[in-house]
Amino acid sequence: MKHTTMLAVAVALCAAGAQAQDVIESGRPDFVESSTVVGKGRFQLEAGLQYERDRNRAGRERVLSTPTVLRFGVADTVELRVETEGRMNRHLGAGGGRSTDAGYGDTTLALGWHLIDAAGSRPSVGLLASAEFDSGSRAFRGEGVRPALRVIGEWTLPNGMALGVMPGIGVERDGEGAGRYRYGLFGIVLAKGFGERLRGIVEVALPHIARSRHGGTEASFDVGAAYLLSKDVQLDAMLSRGLNSRTPDVAFTVGLSIRR
Repeated sequence: MKHTTMLAVAVALCAAGAQAQDVIESGRPDFVESSTVVGKGRFQLEAGLQYERDRNRAGRERVLSTPTVLRFGVADTVELRVETEGRMNRHLGAGGGRSTDAGYGDTTLALGWHLIDAAGSRPSVGLLASAEFDSGSRAFRGEGVRPALRVIGEWTLPNGMALGVMPGIGVERDGEGAGRYRYGLFGIVLAKGFGERLRGIVEVALPHIARSRHGGTEASFDVGAAYLLSKDVQLDAMLSRGLNSRTPDVAFTVGLSIRR
């Protein structure tokens, strides 16, 4: 009886310790998603404010958006997601003139599935299947339904570091009723923890890998940070620099993630 009681106490202490370490894991602010899900019956809101600036042949373009993701756990390893660029404002100045578009971005429905837990050198692996719908305002609306599939792998490294890799494939339209084409995507991120609350992030993101007739490849170098206000609340920021002419010159985002 004494040994049974001691074992029960040890199990309870271990469970309490595990619960204390259970902190929010957000997909923000980097391009590479999290391989984990929020857990059965839990909600998570990830919202931000994003600014992009680009100079191209059409002139100087600035876009302000409010990217938002709502995640709901339907099982221990499966979650449903609703994503959108939210409210958007685009300003374009060219040849002494200026135009402004305002409205809402398209909505994406997605299913996240945590496939494998990390163990030793084995990464944590997740799958994210999504479909973006032409549901936004005319100025920001895409063409038809655009599916995508991403695979996420995350490795825990020594000295409080972590590595994330996300290859994927998607389907897009050329616009104005033109045919569909497939494109690739890829992201790699390195994170470093500084204490229990702060982590720094360095990333290379390629959200669109395609031939030049389909818009070419977009690529950026990103630097950011995330700070835990509590185990259920994260504050973040990231600065991105475009690596070619097809990518916005500069982008900056700040955001907040809340888990319930």
